[in-house]
Amino acid sequence: MTAQASKKEEEVLAELDSFAELPDAPPKRKFRLTWVGYLSSAIVAFWLIMCLIGPSIAPFHEMDMDGDDSFLNAHSNEYGTFYLGTDYLARDTLSRVLFGARNTIGISLAATLLAYLMGITLGILAAVKGGWIDMGISRVNDAILALPTIMLGLIVIAALGSSIPILIGTAAVIYATSVFRIARALGQDIMVQDFVEAAQARGEGIWWIIRSEVLPNAAMPLATDFGLRLVFVVLFISSLSFLGLGVQPPASDWGSMVRENLAGLTYGSYAAIWPACAIASFTISINLIVDDISAKSGGSLAKKMV
Repeated sequence: MTAQASKKEEEVLAELDSFAELPDAPPKRKFRLTWVGYLSSAIVAFWLIMCLIGPSIAPFHEMDMDGDDSFLNAHSNEYGTFYLGTDYLARDTLSRVLFGARNTIGISLAATLLAYLMGITLGILAAVKGGWIDMGISRVNDAILALPTIMLGLIVIAALGSSIPILIGTAAVIYATSVFRIARALGQDIMVQDFVEAAQARGEGIWWIIRSEVLPNAAMPLATDFGLRLVFVVLFISSLSFLGLGVQPPASDWGSMVRENLAGLTYGSYAAIWPACAIASFTISINLIVDDISAKSGGSLAKKMV
């Protein structure tokens, strides 16, 4: 009888433990990248480092016209060696790619960070407050989201002119709309979870819930989407530069370098290929990192992205 009573007592205690107080938040999970993810991370890290030190290690200045002729491939002269050849104005292609990394990636990164600052702030506010605040912000967001990104960018730049602050602000506003939708959806999902209801039952304030419950649980999907959004902004800025409305000459960026040197393809020059390869290596690497992280979570992160 004693053994049976003890066993029954253990069953009762186990059942009570199943109704124990809910944790404040789900346990954190760590993601481990595959070799593809690590290789992609190394490529992205390389270009980020080039943004910082690229102009310092470039063989020539981006405006120096020291080549022997236009559209020559790798060669040397009395000024030095042109490892990737020269562009249509006999400028060193390698140097312009290194200088262009700072403009292309720097502008895109600043615009993406600003887009996330606006999108997350307004998205979480709409999800938490609801009502007319949610409806008002969402309707304005939908109106901006309905416009084609390139067309909206062309209109803004044609009206305000092309400068780095205008490019950053335009890209940030355009892509903050997508960030808003993701942040709002995540916020609404998290606000109805049991651990948030437990926090509300304890009497926690709304700002404590946002800081301690909503933002930590939305951080991983938002961080993963940040990579994809950065890719979109890089392509957006490069497209504007390719159309002649982005970074203005003589400053270099990858999109304008492709446009300026397209004619060299007929002469067998690779001056337009190298900046295109730089754009591709950076954007594809970020996509591979995002796919790797999303695969580790069973694809649930990818479903949150638009």
